[in-house]
Amino acid sequence: MPYCFCSSFTPVPSSSNISKFISDNPYLTLLETKCNSMKDLRKIHAQLIKTGLVKDTIAASRVLSFCATSPAGDLNYAHLVFDFMPRPNIFSWNTIIRAFSQASTPRTAISLFLDMLLTSSIEPDRLTYPSLFKAYAQLGLAHDGAQLHARILKLGLEWDAFIRNSLLYMYVNCGFLGQAWRLFGEDGNSEVVAWNSMITGLAKCGEIYDSRRLFDRMPVRNTVSWNSMISGYVRNGMWSEALDLLSKMQEEKIRPTEFTLVSLLNACSSLGSLRQGEWIHDYIKKNNIEMNVIVVTAIIDMYCKCGSIVMALEVFHTSPVKGLSSWNSIIFGLAINGHEEEAIEFFSRLESSKFMPDDVSFIGVLTACNHSGMINKARYYFSLMTEYYAIEPSIKHYGCMVDLLARAEYIEEAGELIESMPMSPDSIIWGSFLSSCRRCGNIKMAQWAANNLKKIDLDEASGYILMSNVYAAAGHFRKAMSERVTMKTKNIEKQPGCSLIEVNGEVHEFVAGGRLHPQVTEIYASLNNLRLTLQETEYCNS
Repeated sequence: MPYCFCSSFTPVPSSSNISKFISDNPYLTLLETKCNSMKDLRKIHAQLIKTGLVKDTIAASRVLSFCATSPAGDLNYAHLVFDFMPRPNIFSWNTIIRAFSQASTPRTAISLFLDMLLTSSIEPDRLTYPSLFKAYAQLGLAHDGAQLHARILKLGLEWDAFIRNSLLYMYVNCGFLGQAWRLFGEDGNSEVVAWNSMITGLAKCGEIYDSRRLFDRMPVRNTVSWNSMISGYVRNGMWSEALDLLSKMQEEKIRPTEFTLVSLLNACSSLGSLRQGEWIHDYIKKNNIEMNVIVVTAIIDMYCKCGSIVMALEVFHTSPVKGLSSWNSIIFGLAINGHEEEAIEFFSRLESSKFMPDDVSFIGVLTACNHSGMINKARYYFSLMTEYYAIEPSIKHYGCMVDLLARAEYIEEAGELIESMPMSPDSIIWGSFLSSCRRCGNIKMAQWAANNLKKIDLDEASGYILMSNVYAAAGHFRKAMSERVTMKTKNIEKQPGCSLIEVNGEVHEFVAGGRLHPQVTEIYASLNNLRLTLQETEYCNS
């Protein structure tokens, strides 16, 4: 017999009755006012068990609430408390389902909901469903969540704002944009939460222009709206647009949140915009923004990627809190800024700290070894990672090792490492290996790399160009020409190189061979003058 989808009404004690019940029991009063840790909770819980009060649904639900929702709580303990409740009420069901929907195991929230339907006389209410849609969103299971949507329609709850917003969040974050648009509409009646969900989800799916169109049409914006749009630009690599939006945000007297500032610091990192990054850092200091691990790491990363390693080190040393991500950022920053020995030293200090190196830490130290040509140290750290720390190497770790070995002309060893990889090498690995084969003049290994590179992406030009250069360097000009002809026949074009430079606080983008910059005439005139000066210098020296 199919399960009945009709809701039944369960009487719930009034808030005044609950408050009186708690105030009349000293242990419950302690739980509400003095309990600050799981150690405190266990003591109070033990007393409730001794007195038998734990059998009362309200008393047990207060214990459950602390374990499930408090920052000092313990979700596993909460689950045990819930399992021993003889008759959990709707508050208890909603509390445990919501807690798991926000945790790293959202599938448990769905399992609990099914238990509620099959084993409990308590019916879900309007506060139950939003947590479930959030769980489906986390799991990327909007197709399954759509079945629950059908239940919502049968119960006539589709116009409940809380449920509607969570449904929209699920669809748009799982890429079900058609369903999201139908649910949302643009009639201006949707709440700001719904607009923010659409802006975030569209940007996440790469629909950044639709995202900005919605942002501009919003009847009312809050700080989440601005952060969502700025984060969307950063996610889609539109860093200049993200910084431009900061200017508009200031014009409207909107104060950036911590999350907005972190997104903007990431934009500065990608653009190499040091002056903008310094301004954001100063803003954080002047406005007493909390220097938590996320903010500290973003500032260190910005200074490292903008080439200001001295400031990155100062922030690292003076920060009140440091996380593993902060260590990883400074190690990698030192490695890419020519301070390889210091990067390795910081890695050693990390090993002696309270943190344990993770896979990102080893990418940093292997990059340091790569940039300085420390082959034996790289072998040592690669072995340390796998054997001592039991970290499975990712494609990035293999990429560091292959690039180091190949550039040091250990071509055969690099090739053996590629063949031993548990995953398929990507175009970056094949490309770096092929470049090294070109420098070494190893035609056989170069052909192997080029063939694999072409298999990954038939329209990628680098395999043909590098192989052409290999043949040309070896004097095989017909084969070199053949590679170029193949490119032309297949209409494969080399993507022009691009670089960014900051001048007087403004970021300028240059493309190889490009003539679209507003000062292109002056730039080429300066280049010609430099060329003439160099020629004169060479003539005088000869």
